[in-house]
Amino acid sequence: MPGTLSTDRAAVAENGPSSPRRLTEFQSALSRLKRPSDNGGARVLYLVDTLNVGGTETQMVQAALRLHLMGCHVTVGCLRAKGPLLEVLQQAGIPVVEFPKKKTLLSVNGVHQLVRLALFLRRGQFHVIHAHDLWANLLGVPAGRLARTPVIISSRRYLADLDWYTPWRSRIIRTIYRLSTHVIVNSASVRQFLVERDRLLPEKIHVIYNGVDVDRFAGAQQDREGLLGSLRSGSKLIAVVANMYGRVKGHACLIEAAGIVCRAVPSAKFVLIGDGTERPKLEQQVREAGLEENFLFLGCRQDVPELLACCDLSVLASEAEAMPNAVLESMAAGLPVVATRVGGTPEVIVDGVNGLLVPPRNPPVLADAILRALQDADLARRLSRTGQARMRTRFSYDRLIAQLEQLYSLRRSCGDSMLGMKDFRSVSHSDRILLDQQSQSL
Repeated sequence: MPGTLSTDRAAVAENGPSSPRRLTEFQSALSRLKRPSDNGGARVLYLVDTLNVGGTETQMVQAALRLHLMGCHVTVGCLRAKGPLLEVLQQAGIPVVEFPKKKTLLSVNGVHQLVRLALFLRRGQFHVIHAHDLWANLLGVPAGRLARTPVIISSRRYLADLDWYTPWRSRIIRTIYRLSTHVIVNSASVRQFLVERDRLLPEKIHVIYNGVDVDRFAGAQQDREGLLGSLRSGSKLIAVVANMYGRVKGHACLIEAAGIVCRAVPSAKFVLIGDGTERPKLEQQVREAGLEENFLFLGCRQDVPELLACCDLSVLASEAEAMPNAVLESMAAGLPVVATRVGGTPEVIVDGVNGLLVPPRNPPVLADAILRALQDADLARRLSRTGQARMRTRFSYDRLIAQLEQLYSLRRSCGDSMLGMKDFRSVSHSDRILLDQQSQSL
C-alpha cells in the first residue's frame, strides 16, 4: 500500500508547493533561468517511483529504450533509484536521476524534491514530463507546471487498492489530474472509472494499451527439463504469472479451483511465477489442500518467455486489473488463456474467440474453464492462434510508441518528426538486436 499523505492542511498552505507566495517566488526564479537551445532531439523525462520489476516499470523502460533508439533524449527520474531496471537503463546509456522521497511528499523534503525537479526540468528544457504512477504524479505534475513544461502527463494504471483513496486523498489526486495536459490510462475501463468517479473530462483522458514484444515471446525456446527439472510424463503445465503482495491476484481462488482440476487431470501442474509477502500463506494453503505435487513456486524470474514456452495454458484469477501484462505476454507466447472478467481484461479477450473469461472469486467456474482448455485440443489451438494474432495487431510496442509520439506532440499530423527523430520502423537492424538484448532483463 502506498505511504501516507500528510493531512496537516495549515502546514501545507503555509509551506507547501501550492502556497501562493511560494508559487510566485519560485516561478519568478524559474523565469530568470536561461533555457538551453534545442539541438535537434526531443527531451522527455519519465518519472516513476521505483525501478523494481513490475508491470508499470517494465512498460516504462521498454518505451524509454525505443524512444532512445529513435533519437529522443530520454531521462528517467525516480523517487527510489533501486531495482534491477536501473542497470538496464544505465547499460542503454539512458540517464537516471533520483528525487528521493521520504515518508510523505507533503513535507520539507517533499518540497525540496519538487523544487529540484522543477529546476531540472527548466534547465534541461524538457518538452515532456510523463509521470507513470501515483507518487510520480504527485511530484511530477506540480513540478512540470512550475517549470512550464509544455506537455505534462499523469497516469492511472490500476484499479486496485481503492480503499486507500479517502475523500482528502481523492481531492488531491483529482487536482493533479486536472493540472496535467493529458492523463494516460491503459484501458477503457480505467478511463470510464476516472470519468465517473473523478469527474474528469473524457477528452483529457487517453487510452494507450500496454505493449508486448510478440517476437520475443513467440520465439522463446521450450526446455522443460532444463528450466523446471524432471516432470511426470505427459504433465499439463498451467502458467500463473502474478505478484503475491496481496489478495487481489486471486491466488486463494486459484488454489481452490486447482483442487477440482487436479482431481480430473492428475497430471496438471500449476507453475507460479512471481513472489511477495503472501507467498508463505499460499504455500501453506497448497499443503493443506494436499496439492504439493501439483504446484511449483518459482519466485521472480527473468526468463518468463522461456517458462511460458514450456506451458500448455495460462491462467489469471485476479479480482481487479487495469490491463494485465500477464495475459498479454501469455497470448504473445501462443498460450490459450483463461482469465477473470475484470477491469480491462475483456478489452483483450473476446470470450470463446481468443481466450476464456470467467467471473472472479468463483473457483468451480474457473476450474471448469481450465478443464475445457486442457481437454479440448481444437479449442486450445484456436485460442492460441487468434490470441497471438491479436497481440500483433493491437498490442505491439510499435503501436504504443506511435501513440505516445502523437500525444507528446513529437510528430506532425502528416507523420513527419518535428524534432529530427527517426520512425521506430527505420531503426537499424543492429540497434534492434541491441534492444532485444537489453529487453532480456525485463
